[in-house]
Amino acid sequence: MQTQISIDEFRQRLTTFIVDEVATADEAIEADTDLLLSGLVDSLGVVVLSDWIQDQLGIAIDPVDIVLENFQTVEAMVVYAQSRDAVSTP
Repeated sequence: MQTQISIDEFRQRLTTFIVDEVATADEAIEADTDLLLSGLVDSLGVVVLSDWIQDQLGIAIDPVDIVLENFQTVEAMVVYAQSRDAVSTP
């Protein structure tokens, strides 16, 4: 079942989850921080993020959607969630 939360709430929850559970270093993470090329999130972290997003939003992420463009930054993940109609805009 898909659960729709606000875009701002999703962005905040996602950033907190990355900082607390996924990031490989203690660095500030902004919406446009390059998580993958900076090494803050590794390939296992992308899998963890994908699972977390699916659980939080009640959606299934197709493996073909797990690409750099959708997981490179917090904002990219928010845009992806928006494209799936899984978050609401204010």
